[in-house]
Amino acid sequence: MPRSDAKNLSLRLRPIDLFFVVIFSAFTITSLISDLLPTIGVDISHPSSNFFVNSNWWYAHDTDPLFMTPPVWMRIVTGLSAFVYMPFYVLLVLALIKGWNWIQLPAVIYAAIIASITGIVVFGVEFFGEPQWVTPNPAKFLAFNLPYVLVPILLLIRMRRPRPFARRF
Repeated sequence: MPRSDAKNLSLRLRPIDLFFVVIFSAFTITSLISDLLPTIGVDISHPSSNFFVNSNWWYAHDTDPLFMTPPVWMRIVTGLSAFVYMPFYVLLVLALIKGWNWIQLPAVIYAAIIASITGIVVFGVEFFGEPQWVTPNPAKFLAFNLPYVLVPILLLIRMRRPRPFARRF
């Protein structure tokens, strides 16, 4: 791995990056807890004694029919989260902590992809799609899902100029 540039500010002087470290660490966990299950075909359409299945059922049963009984294309979306975004989150958190400027381009690519797939496609189906996929509970849906679109857009803004870790924001 590349070493951090000596001219970069320490993490304690970059509070926005500390915010991203916390959020993307949480995203790492939710990728495993939530998105992995429908990707590998675990049925979350009924309550269960399994904590992870039951947690996903609690979220989806009155909020997210697309997530609860995903068509193949949605399983591809959750698979991206579980097998592509999740390892990227780990790498991003390390890069934010260490001040590795090379993460800038991958972060921009990630933010553009997530804003497009989740922010346009998934949200579009949840709000304007076929009736069986439209969320019956928009407030709960947005409370749980909007951070996954807004935080990457904030990251995109953070990474807008060269050498992002040489400045506070």
